[in-house]
Amino acid sequence: MTNKLLHTPEGVRDLYHGKCLQKITLDQKILSVFQSYGYRPIQTPTFEFFDVFSSDVGTTPSKDLYKFFDREGNTLVLRPDITPGIARAVSKYFKEQSTVRLCYSGNVFINNTSYQGRLKESTQLGAEYIGEKSVESDGEMITMVVDSLKKAGLHDFQISVGHSDLFEGLIEESGLSDEMDRVKHLIMNKNFYGLQDYLTEKCIAPDLQKIFMTLNAFFDTPSQWEDIMVLAESYPRIYATLKYLKELDEVLRLYQVTDYIHYEFGLLTTHKYYTGIIFQGYSFGSGEPIVKGGRYDKLMRYFEKDAPAIGFAIELDQLMLALQRQGNDTVPFAKKITVLYRKERRQEAIQKAMEQRIEGVTVELVLVDSASDFEKKKLQFSDSEVLDLYS
Repeated sequence: MTNKLLHTPEGVRDLYHGKCLQKITLDQKILSVFQSYGYRPIQTPTFEFFDVFSSDVGTTPSKDLYKFFDREGNTLVLRPDITPGIARAVSKYFKEQSTVRLCYSGNVFINNTSYQGRLKESTQLGAEYIGEKSVESDGEMITMVVDSLKKAGLHDFQISVGHSDLFEGLIEESGLSDEMDRVKHLIMNKNFYGLQDYLTEKCIAPDLQKIFMTLNAFFDTPSQWEDIMVLAESYPRIYATLKYLKELDEVLRLYQVTDYIHYEFGLLTTHKYYTGIIFQGYSFGSGEPIVKGGRYDKLMRYFEKDAPAIGFAIELDQLMLALQRQGNDTVPFAKKITVLYRKERRQEAIQKAMEQRIEGVTVELVLVDSASDFEKKKLQFSDSEVLDLYS
């Protein structure tokens, strides 16, 4: 029992000193970027009714949720994702408002299996743009991601951009709706040899097979998929999606962020509510995406507000890991003075501390009992400027 009192459960951790300061500092920096774009802060509850995160919403499997009951017997859930809670709040408080820009910072909870090595409690910072469906709003969101990561001090990262209509359009045109889960599994596991064999077995048209195979490719500019657009001309949904991505690239060029962007046609997610643009951010030093986002135009209907929406979440713990491995994870402490004083000089010590704190200096007051205690504490606080009010 004693050992358990000193340890945290698997998947959660304590943060203190430099790491805790770094996390708070990053939180403030990134939220300042969101606010510079006109996004206003919102806080939603840490736990909600189960229905907010049910399978109909399509966020996290029930087995991965932390569930418990209130006194009335209602099933409650520690939130695994903040977006559905914001969708609920917007439907309740902004029902008559046509567009809403909101940003947030909060912890989420997912009961992953232990071998995955993931945190079960993590911090997300994100933004949601509700009520606007345009290439401009998609471009703004992706640009805000780039600006946020740069503000955080991350230098080496890429944002992968895809579109759910590419995969869904291919499934529709190939007549594979009943086999969609199998095809999706092959693509998400990067088994494109298996996919090629499967498409050949199903006698899928050669031009569609060629487009399917581009789901394994990455593109830096739309000029690299011109030949694919020629193949897609006979398939309106696929062609319209490629054309849309081309226009999105034009918007991102105006924002001057295309150096951080590449297009991944096979980008798929486990979140079922995405309906358009999907994007994820990656950097070396982090095994998981640092950013996840996309358009979810149908989610708001579940909460009785029919409105398009797009949003993203930055995984702050993954961002800190990437910064650490890139050697940019130190946060300078403010100037600090430690005042070592004896009881008889209490008034003088307090007065000096008040004066310095007004100037923005961190001051620690430390009462000293004896000469030996003074020498001991002088060594203990060697990382700060020591003011001697004992001698």
